[in-house]
Amino acid sequence: MSPLRQRLIDDMNMRRFSRETQRNYLRDIGRLATFLGRSPHTATADDLRRFQIEQQDDGVPVPTMNSIVSALRFFFTHTLDRPDLARRLVRLAHPRNLPVVLSRDEVARLLNATTCLKHQAALSVAYGAGLRVAEVSMLKVADVDSERMLLRVERGKGGR
Repeated sequence: MSPLRQRLIDDMNMRRFSRETQRNYLRDIGRLATFLGRSPHTATADDLRRFQIEQQDDGVPVPTMNSIVSALRFFFTHTLDRPDLARRLVRLAHPRNLPVVLSRDEVARLLNATTCLKHQAALSVAYGAGLRVAEVSMLKVADVDSERMLLRVERGKGGR
């Protein structure tokens, strides 16, 4: 492993980045290195501009491009101490769509679509509490406080 890669990993560990975030950042910085054909620490402002233009031209989705920008900003700001380059990276505006709201009838049909009580309970909890699949799948009986009508959800998205 190169000293630069190890330093990047150390910087991420010091800031308690999750393993998933670290994996994503390493992948995204690797994308820049592949584009450059050399170590990313040699990148110039023009290189970063051309990289972002190529990513757009290749049809990389806006959320993915913004994730790449986050990874590169971290790399240039914290690992290389080059905030001047980090500032040159452009985040793209991402139009946010409102979620589709199901009618009561649609929710009832969804819940009645399965005859398995376990699946009905999981769907009811997911819908009623607005939980993600991973959050529902990690629930234990001890997480339910029937007296206070509370549900304890630990380590939701991003370990929060």
